[in-house]
Amino acid sequence: MKTVLITGANKSIGFETARQLLQQGYFVYLGCRDIKKGQEAVDQLHSEGLNQVEPIEIDVDDFESIKAAREVLGQKTKVLDVLINNAGISGNMPQAPLETDISVFKQVFETNFFGVIEVTQAFIDLLKKSPEPRIVNVTSGLGSLTLHNDPAWKHYQVKPTSYVASKAALNAYTIVLAYDLRDTAFKINAVDPGYTATDFNNHSGPGTVPDAAARVVKAAILGADGPTGQFFSDDNVPETGISPW
Repeated sequence: MKTVLITGANKSIGFETARQLLQQGYFVYLGCRDIKKGQEAVDQLHSEGLNQVEPIEIDVDDFESIKAAREVLGQKTKVLDVLINNAGISGNMPQAPLETDISVFKQVFETNFFGVIEVTQAFIDLLKKSPEPRIVNVTSGLGSLTLHNDPAWKHYQVKPTSYVASKAALNAYTIVLAYDLRDTAFKINAVDPGYTATDFNNHSGPGTVPDAAARVVKAAILGADGPTGQFFSDDNVPETGISPW
């Protein structure tokens, strides 16, 4: 049975991603900042007959929490097949480039960028023991610098500065990480779940949580012939599902 760790998985897209991977036979370690909320999420999945799941307390903003989660997971399994870096925040809005306080930038980058790096580095040893390791970095269509410079793009006027910058940085990390591990069995990709109705955006998005999670799952279960170092976004480019960086 393949194993997966999902950060920020006690609700919304992360939770639905856990549900869909459980339905496909994966054992899910459901990452959450609040272990009580994580257990409640696990109890919900158990009530649906999805039992191969356990909560793992992990706060991606706290390196000590990340190290502790690595120790706990290492006691439960010697191999991690999939890491889904799903935890993320938008930061206080609006985020004009000249008016946004630097503390907002630091907070958003801590979760969306630095946290991903620290989690990936902490769990890479377990991933390297998998015959088909996968890393999925949940990004945003707003992380595309190319499209942000295109007045014809449908989201051209949506520019929350710190959030955009953090996701662009995450995309850059995805590129160089995939390159660094290019001669291995790793498949490392960035996935835009799309503009989805969640707490993240006050349920303003038109997309559904199951559809968003399915995009993440698709990258998590890529076969040996699947791509690596890609930016998947059905929202940005529905014709191909591949977004420009």
